[in-house]
Order: sequence, then C-alpha cells, then structure tokens
Amino acid sequence: MPFSSDESKRYSRHFVLPAIGPFGQSKLQNASVLVIGAGGLGSSAIMYLAAAGVGRIGIADYDLVDESNLNRQVIHSEVGLNKAVSAANFVQKLNPHVQAISIEKRLTAENISSELEGYDFVLDCTDRFETKFLVNDACVLLRKPYCHGGASGCEGQIMTYLPDFPCLRCLMGEIPQDAPTCAEIGVLGSTVGLIGCMQATEAIKFIVGSGSLLVGRLIKYDGLEARFQTLNFGRDENCPVCGEHRRITTLDKENYKIKCDF
Repeated sequence: MPFSSDESKRYSRHFVLPAIGPFGQSKLQNASVLVIGAGGLGSSAIMYLAAAGVGRIGIADYDLVDESNLNRQVIHSEVGLNKAVSAANFVQKLNPHVQAISIEKRLTAENISSELEGYDFVLDCTDRFETKFLVNDACVLLRKPYCHGGASGCEGQIMTYLPDFPCLRCLMGEIPQDAPTCAEIGVLGSTVGLIGCMQATEAIKFIVGSGSLLVGRLIKYDGLEARFQTLNFGRDENCPVCGEHRRITTLDKENYKIKCDF
C-alpha cells in the first residue's frame, strides 16, 4: 500500500531505521493489535502503537475514567467516559491514519475467543491475575501470539508468548489467590508507562519481524533500584493449558472469577 505525503513525513524516521524501513512500515500499516485494558499499561502501549502506525488497534475496557487514574493513565482526560472510547478518541487525534476500535465490554470466558479473532497480536494490559490467566489461556488455545505485562508498586514485568513456546502458566502455574491490587499497594505511573512501552515494542517487533522477542524470557524491572533482571524459563510439561497432559481445553467460566479493574 503506497504512503501518502503526510504518512511519508510522519514515518520518515522509521523509513531509515534498518529494523523497519518502508517494507516494515507497510507491515505495520496492514497489521492489527488488540489491547486488553486501557489503564496504565494500556495507555502507553496504545499511544506508541498508534504513533508507530499500526493500522488497526482494538481497545477493550469496560471501566470508566476516574480521577485516581489520571496520574498514570496518560491518554485519558475526561472523567466518567468509558476508557475504551476515551482511548479510541485519543488515537484518532494522534494519528488519523490508524483505525481505533473501542470494545466497551468486560472480556469473559464466554466472549474472549470471538473478540480475539481478526487480530495479529494481543497485549495483556490488565491488572488482575484472573484476567491475565484468562487472556493467556485463550491465546494458547487459539494459538494467538501475545505479550503479558504487569506492574505494581515500583516494579514491573513483561514476557511474550508464541504458539508452541512457554506460556504464563509455565512460569506461574495456577492463578495466585488474593493477590493485592494497585489500589491496595499503589503504583508508580512511570513504571506502568515503561512496561507498556516495552509491550508496544514487542508487538512492533513481531509485526515487522525484527529483533528477538521475549519468548521464554521474563524481564523484571525494579524502578527504585534502576535494575532489570532476565529470567529464562522453558515449557512446563505439566502446564494445564500447553503441557503434554493439559486439562484446560476449553474456557470454562467457573475457572475465571473475573473481578477486573484495568
């Protein structure tokens, strides 16, 4: 697809970048990414996906913008507006060449599979383990590549899943019970911003086919110590969703007691 004069100027720094170039930019232009959660992680991820020229960005979030969100969810400004709608409005103002689709619903075991259809890559930008494991399991069952990101306090983590490679359950096993939320322990806005930017980078690398994805690797970030650590991990033969003797073959709603706050 040829680039307009405006697009040629807008993406000129990508055109001269060996990792992208005009061919890679064309891939971005024709790609689609679903961002689940338009909160702290999703805000920076959506911003940079749109700025990079990803052709279609789906944004799923059922929550409304609250004043307590504004210190870290930087694409929102209108309190009371649905976050998916707010994020889509931001995208259209930032880059009119990008199509933003707002999905104003809670993703559940019953509807997540249909919402994942038609997207090349998925970003898990949620903040509840129940939802994160639902996204993981749905992507594994549908063989859909995705990037997991998480943050709390001044710390964050990120990994990427590709079909036939280790998934989140290979790393963490079962859903942690009674894990504290950001509302309970707080979160530094710049930390979620950093992890969200890294998630956007993983999506861009996957689309253009450049670099090394975080497959079988978990990066942990400690903002207070200014330290990154990389944990390598492999597939767990006993993983309930991707192991040799998997027991999760469908998304049973009873396994996912969703109480999300993106």
